[in-house]
Amino acid sequence: MAEILSPLAMGAALVGGYLLGSIPFGVIATRLGGAGDVRSIGSGNIGATNVLRTGRKDLALITLLGDGGKGALAVLLAWLATRDGTVEQQAVLTSLAAGAAFLGHLFPVWLGFKGGKGVATFFGTMLAAAWPVGLAAAATWLIVAFLSRISSLAALVAVALAPVVALLIGRPTAIVLLALFMALLVLVRHAENVRRLLKGQEPRIGAKKAESAEA
Repeated sequence: MAEILSPLAMGAALVGGYLLGSIPFGVIATRLGGAGDVRSIGSGNIGATNVLRTGRKDLALITLLGDGGKGALAVLLAWLATRDGTVEQQAVLTSLAAGAAFLGHLFPVWLGFKGGKGVATFFGTMLAAAWPVGLAAAATWLIVAFLSRISSLAALVAVALAPVVALLIGRPTAIVLLALFMALLVLVRHAENVRRLLKGQEPRIGAKKAESAEA
């Protein structure tokens, strides 16, 4: 197995994961769907929530599934490359690919490194890399969103708890670090949402002219 985790293999996981993550499904979906450039709409973000502002739920769903799916695909490909290895070896390579895909979504080379906020890609990668952690994060999002009616708050709580859950259930260190890495970046990307939350100005789900966090 040493050759599978060679620098070349790890480099391929990083580059391949990044390029997958860089695919801007929001931009592609809105352009092909005749809704214009999502970057000129609403908040300018390329994620599903901003795509929804075009009034096209179908395009928003495509974006959501695409952004989550590209992270999951990066994990799957890395897992296949290490399917005969140990749990630790799989965890390392899948975490590298997942983290690279996440960075690709946030900083896509095709869009001048101006990407989304990463929530959908976070869920996609976590569900693929450690499904119990991904399910726990999804359940947390649903509960917090139901109680608070604030999408960004639900996302922030969900991603913040993910590394804790990964640690508590004994997932490999690489998975714990992946969850922590993504959680910190999601927090950074939601800095403006955090400021509005602290001021009590963050819009609630369903509110008119909502500018909630990108999914």
